[in-house]
Amino acid sequence: MRTRRLALGGAIGPSIFVAAWVGGAAIAGSGYSSIEDPISRLAAVDASTRPLMTIGFVGFGLGVGAFALALRRDVGGPAAMAAAVAAGATVLVACAPLDRSSTVDRLHGLFAGIGYLAVSATPLLAAPRLFERGAQRLAAAGVAAGAVSTVALAASLLGAPTGLFQRIGLTTADAWIVACAVAIAIRE
Repeated sequence: MRTRRLALGGAIGPSIFVAAWVGGAAIAGSGYSSIEDPISRLAAVDASTRPLMTIGFVGFGLGVGAFALALRRDVGGPAAMAAAVAAGATVLVACAPLDRSSTVDRLHGLFAGIGYLAVSATPLLAAPRLFERGAQRLAAAGVAAGAVSTVALAASLLGAPTGLFQRIGLTTADAWIVACAVAIAIRE
């Protein structure tokens, strides 16, 4: 029962995060572009949407942190560690909002980059163990989600429309986390 409750953090955390950036973009209006602007711009120091987006970052961190514990019990070390790192890095992103100073902006970028790597790695690292256990669809989805997430998040750092490619990469990894969380909760 405890593992089931922890696993559900993997459904709740990403849902809070996505709801925050969808709602934040709607509230921000025409001054914010979901295609061009990074998600973190919604949590910048002077952004009216900062409280909402901060809740989104912290909600993701807490939910995926709980999910990491369930994932450790279900598939083991490397995937669970990657999920925990993604959770922690996302909370650190909230602690280092854009536009505070150039030093904080650099820290923000570092934490976001670590989070990108970790969230993309989570489904990839879970896939071998899931294949071994016979969870072929979830494992194959993990490989696909990890690959799409990695490519999209790298593109967001390399000059592609940042907001669009962040959303593609993060939503793809988040969708896999939600699916895995539900699968763990159902099995427990």
